[in-house]
Amino acid sequence: MKIAQLAPLAESVPPKLYGGTERIVSYLTEELVRQGHDVTLFATGDSQTNARLKPMCREGLRKANGVSNPQAPFTMMLEKAFASADQFDVIHSHLDFLTFPLARRCGTPVLTTLHGRLDLPELKPIFAEFMDCPLISISHAQQQPLAWASWQQTIYHGLPENLYTFHPSSSEDLYLLFVGRLTPEKRPDLAIEIAKRAGVPLKIAAKVDPVDQKYFHTVIQPLLSDPLIEYVGEITDAEKNELIGNAYALLAPFDWPEPFGLVFIEALACGTPILALRRGSVPELIDDGQTGFVCDTADQMVKAVPRISSLNRSHCRHVFETRFTVGRMVQDYLSAYEALVNSQDDRNEMSAGSVTAVNF
Repeated sequence: MKIAQLAPLAESVPPKLYGGTERIVSYLTEELVRQGHDVTLFATGDSQTNARLKPMCREGLRKANGVSNPQAPFTMMLEKAFASADQFDVIHSHLDFLTFPLARRCGTPVLTTLHGRLDLPELKPIFAEFMDCPLISISHAQQQPLAWASWQQTIYHGLPENLYTFHPSSSEDLYLLFVGRLTPEKRPDLAIEIAKRAGVPLKIAAKVDPVDQKYFHTVIQPLLSDPLIEYVGEITDAEKNELIGNAYALLAPFDWPEPFGLVFIEALACGTPILALRRGSVPELIDDGQTGFVCDTADQMVKAVPRISSLNRSHCRHVFETRFTVGRMVQDYLSAYEALVNSQDDRNEMSAGSVTAVNF
């Protein structure tokens, strides 16, 4: 198939450090190319890919200097991608609703994977207006605020099987691990509280976005002086492999409707169990009592910490290999692409038949 992938521009594809959506776009793109598909990637100029790269800006906008209006490269991406739409069998957008007006008027099928939260009230009018735009969710929980939207299916994220190595045991120096963004909805403050109450060291590997600088300095930084807490900062994939793989457990006291949580399957790939609050996709991705513990309160999380040792790390890796590999993800997307293309072909045939009947 000839496939266009439209990536966000905040980070390169794949990102150098933190970046969930761009990382998934990279895994998807590279596996599609490996399987022989003709893929064009619209992304930042510093992206690394075996696909045909169409650079929309010099580097990721999160750290770019001299870009005062980030909407400009996005507008250019929309123009370049849809002006060449007839060159593709399908356009796969990862830009939320930005492509909807053009997708509605495009003869090439456009599929949109939504990567963010959907419980914001301003989203309802947009998705109600564009009910004809086919959507993919990354968890069943993500669909709930807009259950009536044009969902085609849920496709869980997947990772290359050899990206992370299985760690049959945690480090002798036990530690819990928090990975992600230092933002209020991720509740790193609660992760610190749980670790301190459980008496187990906590390592925090996370980035601080500009919008969260005040939260970091006023709420989190004062908590880092405790000897049990170590702030590591942003980490690379190689560093993540060792840090997650050697952890006693991944700690995820997130207090928002997490659409997926890429770090969950990264942990499973390493064989590391997960301790999380019951929010968003968590019950879908974590098998309570098998690959981790799904809790309803911080008290339950504290009490569950000693029970982590009863979980089988080999089983965590097995669940990753059966549910969350890039091979499975790509097969799911190819099925979605083919269904969309076939549906478009059927509509075109019906339209041609109607014109013939009128002319006759």
